[in-house]
Amino acid sequence: MTTPIPQRTQVAIIGAGPSGLLLGQLLHKAGIDAVILERQTGDYVLSRIRAGVLEQVCIDLMDEAGVGQRMHQEGLVHGGFEMLYGGARHRIDMNKLTGGKNVMVYGQTELTRDLMDARQAVGLPTVYEAKDVAIHDFGSAKPRVTYSKDGVEHTLECDFIAGCDGFHGVCRASVPRAAIREFEKVYPFGWLGLLSDTPPVSDELIYVNSPRGFALCSQRSKTRSRYYLQVPLTDRIEEWTDEAFWQELRLRLDEEGREKLITGPSLEKSIAPLRSFVTEPLRFGRLFLAGDAGHIVPPTGAKGLNLAATDVKYLSSAIIEFYQERSEAGIDGYSARCLRRIWKAERFSWWFTQLMHRFPEDGPISAKFQEAELDYLLNSEAGSRSIAENYVGLPLNFGE
Repeated sequence: MTTPIPQRTQVAIIGAGPSGLLLGQLLHKAGIDAVILERQTGDYVLSRIRAGVLEQVCIDLMDEAGVGQRMHQEGLVHGGFEMLYGGARHRIDMNKLTGGKNVMVYGQTELTRDLMDARQAVGLPTVYEAKDVAIHDFGSAKPRVTYSKDGVEHTLECDFIAGCDGFHGVCRASVPRAAIREFEKVYPFGWLGLLSDTPPVSDELIYVNSPRGFALCSQRSKTRSRYYLQVPLTDRIEEWTDEAFWQELRLRLDEEGREKLITGPSLEKSIAPLRSFVTEPLRFGRLFLAGDAGHIVPPTGAKGLNLAATDVKYLSSAIIEFYQERSEAGIDGYSARCLRRIWKAERFSWWFTQLMHRFPEDGPISAKFQEAELDYLLNSEAGSRSIAENYVGLPLNFGE
């Protein structure tokens, strides 16, 4: 049975990725209507391989949305991770250093599936393959969204528009250039990622600073692994066979890692560029940007999905406050509140990227600086605690 699509809703959400779906679920729990518009198919959204490390804030939000059951059953709780440099591993004991905080490994694809299933189970309206989506009049009290579906033109009137449509979406692109400021740093390398149905090389993640470049040994479950290699931006995926990937990963690991590494055919392989990007502000009248529509972080610090979840927490609370208390304080403060947290996460992701990757253009002195800083950080409780506190995620009200 197809859910009828209304012509009027309280919140129009553009984008059915995890941020849009989570926002829709939180609003539904509060009795607020929302329609989600997505230009791709649902299967395409689920096929995107993304992050898998959830901070406590993100875990709590899934529970608040009522969709955390499978996450708790299948997710892997991690109380630490390892950093490998100079041929030796050093463990960051996040649980001990942060007073008991952990992260959870649970693939973004699975989180998205949980949110999709919950939305479908109660018949909430989502339009997939919405073409020519355009947003209008968001500077007024009566914004609207137009789109076409199966060749038929539609108009959706609403009170608010939530731009959860990613870095290349229509929402940020619709804001007048004079009203927006963008900050960007593009890194001179990418991440070559490989997903395989093989047991992880370690129970916890391993971040590798190697003379050959950065590597990351990650996982999605006890039987599915995700590995990454730093590669030049000029590399093409066709140049990397599975065998070549595994061989290069071995060269960047220590002896223990090489012995325990179990290889297999790739399920997915891709090269992703790295960038730091922030838009200011995140609110334009009745339009709000959330997630990748407003900011991108290098994946080194595992902050992308978690920052999007924080945006959604602030935005859902602000919209709920507007309808339940007739107050605009939350929506007025949305941008400043988000950006304060975003810049802290951007700083950590930039710093961690600088610390763990090779920057050939900086010459051999760069590696020496990294070695000295790693030696300090990993042999100093204060230094290790700083890494742990940022990695598990700062409290929502940090500094407020």
